[in-house]
Amino acid sequence: MFLEVLSAKYLGDYKINLLFNNGEYKTVDLFDKLTGKVFEPLKDKAYFQSFTVRFNTIEWSNGADFAPEYLYEIGN
Repeated sequence: MFLEVLSAKYLGDYKINLLFNNGEYKTVDLFDKLTGKVFEPLKDKAYFQSFTVRFNTIEWSNGADFAPEYLYEIGN
């Protein structure tokens, strides 16, 4: 089964609650995952909150995203 993010809810700071297509919810804290040029704008919390669910994962308007498998793996 390919993992997909079906919905996402911002929780505060750099935390997002995700619903995956296997029915599981996971909360990810991306605070220490925002390294590299494409993720730099996400350090602004207002911008961080502006994600959308697109193409089976969360994505920001600058093209930054995380693989759904990675999000599932790091989630609690």
